[in-house]
Amino acid sequence: MTNLPKWLEPVPAPLHHWLNGRKVDQVACVIADVAGGTRGKTVAAEKFSPSEKMFMADSIFYQTITGSYAEMEAEGQWTEADMVLTPDLATTVACPWTKDVTLQVIHDVSTRDGEPVGLAPRNVLKRVLSYYDREGWQPVVAPELEFYLTEPHTDPNFPVQPKSGRTNRKNVRRQVYSLSVLDEYGPVIEDIQNFAKAQGFDIDAIVQEDGSGQIEINLNHGDAVALADRVFCFKRTIHEAALKHDCFATFMAKPMQGEPGSAMHIHQSIVDKKTGKNIFSREDGQPSEKFYSFIAGQQQHLPSIFCLIAPYVNSYRRFIAAHSAPVNLEWGEDNRTTGLRIPLSPPQARRVENRIIGMDCNPYLALAACLASGFIGMKTGLSPRDAMIGEAYKSNLTMPRSLSLALEMFTGKTELTDMLGNDFCQLFRAIKKSEMDDYSAIITPWERDHLLLNV
Repeated sequence: MTNLPKWLEPVPAPLHHWLNGRKVDQVACVIADVAGGTRGKTVAAEKFSPSEKMFMADSIFYQTITGSYAEMEAEGQWTEADMVLTPDLATTVACPWTKDVTLQVIHDVSTRDGEPVGLAPRNVLKRVLSYYDREGWQPVVAPELEFYLTEPHTDPNFPVQPKSGRTNRKNVRRQVYSLSVLDEYGPVIEDIQNFAKAQGFDIDAIVQEDGSGQIEINLNHGDAVALADRVFCFKRTIHEAALKHDCFATFMAKPMQGEPGSAMHIHQSIVDKKTGKNIFSREDGQPSEKFYSFIAGQQQHLPSIFCLIAPYVNSYRRFIAAHSAPVNLEWGEDNRTTGLRIPLSPPQARRVENRIIGMDCNPYLALAACLASGFIGMKTGLSPRDAMIGEAYKSNLTMPRSLSLALEMFTGKTELTDMLGNDFCQLFRAIKKSEMDDYSAIITPWERDHLLLNV
């Protein structure tokens, strides 16, 4: 402890264990951009002070996934005003993949007047949670992260290939929950676990998923901001563990043709802050009216903000009937074909699992979208459609099936956009429109293959 600066004393215990008295060399000061990517600055540890202001231009929130910038009718958009970054020391974690002893700290983002910057995804989630707080409620969430390990891929003209495991079998697939298949990628998974332990990330389980090279990692339940922070950090951790073993980790929703897509299932429940009891259950253990209204809120309102949980053209390639992903927002008990599944659980753990969300989403925005929809459902007393009995793949379509349709539904000011922040929603529309325009300008291999000489 003698080598540690004073500001490190209150940070999480796993960090002290990892440091083991070593001197910190660098501090990465980070925030999440609209895509969920990591932006920030790395400073020498001796120059880092929580009491000193750090600045960053607000233009980072206008950048699209292609690196271009969205044009908006926003006053002063290109003045690139400075935002103030304030470290949230409770988020301090190790960067165990670096040669130097490096720490990472997520920062809060505010104006120079001290107001939260509404364009920052972490602030969007906090804004939604403030509505719950006024009711005396606290959401509890648990994410499940799906991703692929692939061979290094540098030429976009060629298909992505799953990583070869220790037996060099590239076509290991359709062996969900197989421990032998999971062992194929043992060295990568071992480093993911070691990095997670160094960071204090509590992994509930790691399983082989349905696709070739597809892994699922389940995180234990907790506070919504804390879990969104964890997913945000953990994606970087998984990327780094994969690169250490000469492979890629991709969170793209559908990276390989013929393989299942990758989702981020989120389990959601709400507790009363005074009693700690789950408001989804009555005293007699039966489902409460708020439980049904929360489901109804997601059924009715998520389609209008669907682009927040399926944000790219590729996101919609997941939704193929009878191919692992739900294709609608029906609900049912212990039914994995529904978009809203109710897992088997005792009354105190009653929850709603949203299975629609893609792993390519920004975790802050996906949680904000789901919780805002559920909140409006509870406050207005909505009733859900009848529970789905049997397979839901052939039931009516209840969500947009392309990004262009999702953007058409994501228009105007509503109660939902008020919760998320209208300025943010305007920005998100502009970014997605810009990305759609870029995508529309590309001639795909399918067009060259089938149209070049046949039309």
